[in-house]
Amino acid sequence: MDRKDSTRLRLTNEELDLHRLTVDEAIPKLDKFIHDAYRSGLQQVWIVHGKGTGTLRRAVRHHLSGHPLVAFCATADRFHGGTGVTQVRLSDW
Repeated sequence: MDRKDSTRLRLTNEELDLHRLTVDEAIPKLDKFIHDAYRSGLQQVWIVHGKGTGTLRRAVRHHLSGHPLVAFCATADRFHGGTGVTQVRLSDW
């Protein structure tokens, strides 16, 4: 089935907020969000993890770096949250 098939649920929010979650709580939510975004045909999403100690940011980026649906991830530009947000480009499969 084509990833842009109109029968699939469309994700309307391109941002996932993981503030105040532990790494163990955040990773399953991140996985679900990435899969839903991909199935919805989104090309780019943002993961809000905050600045804090950097533990959640590092875990999110480490997880995304090996994710099969992720083509690229990096710090968002200052207009999208800077170091408190990770920008994700999804694969084109």
